[in-house]
Amino acid sequence: MGSAARAEALGPQTTSRPLRAWQQVALGKYEEESPKDFLVTATPGAGKTTFALALAQRLLSRREVARVIVVCPTDHLRLQWADAADAMGIVLDPGLTNAVGPVRAGTSGYVTTYAQVAGKPMLHAARATAVKTLVILDEVHHAGDGLSWGEAVEEAYGRAARRLCLTGTPFRTKADERIPFVKYVEDGFEGQGGLMSAADFTYGYKEALADNVVRPVVFAAYTGTSRWRNSAGEVVAASLSEAGTRSVEMQAWRTALDPKGQWVPHVIAAMDDRITHLREEGGMPDAAGLVLASDQDDAREYAKIVRRVTGKAPELILSDDPKASKKIEKFNLGGARIAVCVRMVSEGVDVPRAAVLAWMTSYRTPLFFAQAVGRVVRARGPHETATVFLPAVRPLLSLAASMEEQRNHVMPPPKTAADDDLEALDLPPREPREGALPQWEALEADARFAHVLSSGTAHTGEGTPATTPLEAEDEDFLGIPGLLTPAQTAELLAKRDDELRVRIAATHRRGDDGDDGFMVVEDHPEEDEAGRSWRDAAELRREVNRLVNRVSAKTSTPQAVVHTQLRQSVPGPPSASASVDVLRARRERLRTML
Repeated sequence: MGSAARAEALGPQTTSRPLRAWQQVALGKYEEESPKDFLVTATPGAGKTTFALALAQRLLSRREVARVIVVCPTDHLRLQWADAADAMGIVLDPGLTNAVGPVRAGTSGYVTTYAQVAGKPMLHAARATAVKTLVILDEVHHAGDGLSWGEAVEEAYGRAARRLCLTGTPFRTKADERIPFVKYVEDGFEGQGGLMSAADFTYGYKEALADNVVRPVVFAAYTGTSRWRNSAGEVVAASLSEAGTRSVEMQAWRTALDPKGQWVPHVIAAMDDRITHLREEGGMPDAAGLVLASDQDDAREYAKIVRRVTGKAPELILSDDPKASKKIEKFNLGGARIAVCVRMVSEGVDVPRAAVLAWMTSYRTPLFFAQAVGRVVRARGPHETATVFLPAVRPLLSLAASMEEQRNHVMPPPKTAADDDLEALDLPPREPREGALPQWEALEADARFAHVLSSGTAHTGEGTPATTPLEAEDEDFLGIPGLLTPAQTAELLAKRDDELRVRIAATHRRGDDGDDGFMVVEDHPEEDEAGRSWRDAAELRREVNRLVNRVSAKTSTPQAVVHTQLRQSVPGPPSASASVDVLRARRERLRTML
């Protein structure tokens, strides 16, 4: 039976809200097969919760099940699931603990977390088998977060009548690690012989974008030069986008994210400008942004920077804060511009007015990337766009390109080198032992706009894309009426870049009374010459990069090739560590190429 026929066969809807076409088709497929296990992969923001509750509603009304149990990753999502179920006439208890034995009377079931199931799997097994039960495993990949969690889920729900598994993106596991109730196919990723989840129904970003279910997203990449002191006591400088080795790239990335540098405040200022544009001209008067930090210490420092740069305190949302759920709800319903968080809103949390994300974390797994970006792509109506600000480093640009690939209907995304460590998470640095010297120290980092990535094309803001221009139909597709095209977005960010740099430098130097924890920079006459040299070199690097972009656009030559040719013509180290004299010579050489 075709998708249209399946949708018609469902007959009148029993939900309190109209179902989207994909949800109707997925329900039709489920009812045709009536399976014990069913895995749905639907892009973040597509409406997995509504689909799951619509299915639960039908099974309950036909008395094929008498209870619904939802398992989700966090306590906040328990409340979110319970509210969504209540809106559809299903009463699910979000407060049932392991200390309470039976399911409370007057409810159709309850919402729990994977951690609670792992705490008392046999208790949850008893609840799931007392009557015919539908178990909904939200973001089921969490059942693979630890061996004990996977075993507990299997023990608790192995004998349940029905199981519905949900995820926002396909996931991999090692050949010897299988998440319960999920079917797999051989993946062969990078020759590792792993397994890929095999969904019974898939609804991807490409389809959701065509259906206006999600917002189109552009990625605004920011490069910059980082300086740090390594374990040997040597001062190293490198550009985020020109680092030669993975190790150097990671250290440059780590330095850029350090709250003491200027990369973070510069990007936050650009993010704030984008929010202002969306509010004043983009048809989103309540537009908001999310700053995603690696850990709670960084989150607190970033919150201070947001206050300093924007003049307004952000909502700080930390996972161990007992008021975290209330803060998310307050931010969702209020008018605050920015929330700073760690992983609290990276998955499943629904904040529809959030349309801008600043990626200030070293996490870089494909799964985490898709889930985090998913927080800003949920569409509320037509003509909305999402913007993600991120470091211009290869692992993140590769992930952004792979996400864009799904909706790229004219041109292939740029080819990038494989990153063997793409799926690994950075571990937080170990604190030095008391009295020991630090093994690594971030010194400073600046920031500059690199490009906007959209549909495989890097728009530099120089008036011409860095790669082949878009065809007319692509421009129509990306040029949402009333909003900026990706090229116009790049032009706006590029024009504002120098102004933001001056503003941030002045704010950074001025400091304040210390209540915000911002650094006050003192003048040291003996350091003036070195300071001028560093600032002159930084400005020359920016100029060299702008000229490289123009040469690349004019000659249709990749930027990396132009950089290589430049180093051959004017020998010396990479621009990130080149002297002022070398940078001046390279600037003059580039001018002759225009």
